[in-house]
Amino acid sequence: MKTATKQILVMVLIAGLLLVSGMPLLEASTELNSKVNINTADLKQLQTLPRIGEKVAQRIIDYRKKNGPFKRVEDLLKVKGIGEKTFLRFKDRITI
Repeated sequence: MKTATKQILVMVLIAGLLLVSGMPLLEASTELNSKVNINTADLKQLQTLPRIGEKVAQRIIDYRKKNGPFKRVEDLLKVKGIGEKTFLRFKDRITI
């Protein structure tokens, strides 16, 4: 099989898996390319960030409720569970 044919086959298989899982293709690509506003994002939106699970996402929301909106994206470093390495993984995907 030629390389181009293999690549197309892989893309079709991935698209099929996404459809079977119930995730629309456009939503998947939009979600990966859009920025997450850390001052307005809900639990689910925060969990789209790399290395952010349900517990850390909830801590972000709790921190926001207690301290008000984040003034800088770097303020996320004040949330327990977000260190410099984790922050650098998603820094380009967040906004305020």
